[in-house]
Amino acid sequence: MPGLSRFTASLLRTKPVEQLAADGEHSQLRRSLGLISLIALSVGATLGTGIFVVLGEAAPLAGPAVVVSFALAALAALFSALSYAELAGAVPVSGSAYSYTYATLGEIVAWVCGWCLLLEYGVSVAAVAVGWGAYLNEFLAGTIGWRIPDALAAAPSEGGIVNLPAAVVVLIATAVLLDGIKESARVTTFTTLLKIAVLVFFVVVAVTAFDSGNLAPFAPAGIAGITSAASMVFFSFIGFDAASTAGEEAKNPQRDLPRAIVISLGIVTVVYVLVALTAVGAVGVDEVSGSGASLATVLERVTGAGWPATVLAAGAVIAIASVVLTVLYGQTRILVSMSRDGLMPRVLSRVGGKRVPTLNILIVGGVVSVLAALVPLGELVNATNIGTLVSFGLVNIGVLVLRRTKPDLPRTFRTLVPLVPVLGVGMCAWLLLRLPGVTWLAFTLWTAFGLFVYFGYGRPHSRLTAAANPDPTVARP
Repeated sequence: MPGLSRFTASLLRTKPVEQLAADGEHSQLRRSLGLISLIALSVGATLGTGIFVVLGEAAPLAGPAVVVSFALAALAALFSALSYAELAGAVPVSGSAYSYTYATLGEIVAWVCGWCLLLEYGVSVAAVAVGWGAYLNEFLAGTIGWRIPDALAAAPSEGGIVNLPAAVVVLIATAVLLDGIKESARVTTFTTLLKIAVLVFFVVVAVTAFDSGNLAPFAPAGIAGITSAASMVFFSFIGFDAASTAGEEAKNPQRDLPRAIVISLGIVTVVYVLVALTAVGAVGVDEVSGSGASLATVLERVTGAGWPATVLAAGAVIAIASVVLTVLYGQTRILVSMSRDGLMPRVLSRVGGKRVPTLNILIVGGVVSVLAALVPLGELVNATNIGTLVSFGLVNIGVLVLRRTKPDLPRTFRTLVPLVPVLGVGMCAWLLLRLPGVTWLAFTLWTAFGLFVYFGYGRPHSRLTAAANPDPTVARP
């Protein structure tokens, strides 16, 4: 059936790497980010909610060997990070995994990848904002003895009227992004350095009470416990790819993007392992597991005073707020790329006076703030994980495809092919299979809706469709 084969071929059309590069070179976005800013962007998007929350949840699964779980999760993330680094150096444009899959696997796959990224970024920002509100309440209670009333700090289905703190932090991040990328980078760099300092403070205090006896038995649940905990803490590493969304705002993207991705993952891994080791070594697994605010609990037990925990709570508030900023930034830049390709309305890629996509930022900030204020995300947060793993897997496959189709393409970073991408795909598949059925159901519904949008709007307006059929009645890019 020639018609069907032509239709299938049109879905798998790739966007030429040369066209992607040309789009990046002629971007109206301001190139103002150096290596330090890019590292801060990735570390800022990664180092936040995870270490303040997930340690207390993972420790019961692995025991003191939760330290190994963090290292194992970092190794799993490393394979995808190395693939990201190669593609970021070869295709240095905004859009991250979306742009990479468009150049290697075709339009329909790129759409699914971009749709997954929108789910990952949007839901995770809302979830992180809700977490920020909870930490803010704890900080206020510990400092001035006052808490935000439940009616203004919880979603309607949780007995409140609106989660005001969650909405406010999203709107603050939106305002910072509207002020320009250079100003946003300064805020991100400052908050990233500050939260690293707070976690270093935690390590320095906790190590004074370190007792090797708290590490025995080291792995009470064996390998099964270690791998289960690794599957959980893997999601603490999500965000290292944030630098790849800044390809068109980096001063030297071919050189700095690969470095930023790998260095940021290294920084986050060292911090996570040190925090986990000193926390468990100071008070033991049971104490770490006994509280949602596990790190604050450790400091209270070690020092017998409340002020160190208050300092940590302040750091958590700053850390989570910076994650909201950096992840919100990433989502707006992915929309810029999809809009410029015609798959989303062109208005989302229009740049305003500050040389940022103003309307794009306002729409994203508004939608996410409403989600954060009114929706208790609960298990839906797992949708963040499935969207991330799908996009990671596609990036690894993209490295293999681009090595075959464009072997002579200049690359400023080369990973070990095929070993690293194959291991990356394998790790993603393994973690995907461990997600609950309800998450797969939510993902299936989201993907189905995305395909409806693609065939209803994206495909007819695609620039590739317009190039293949210049009849303006068929396609209007």
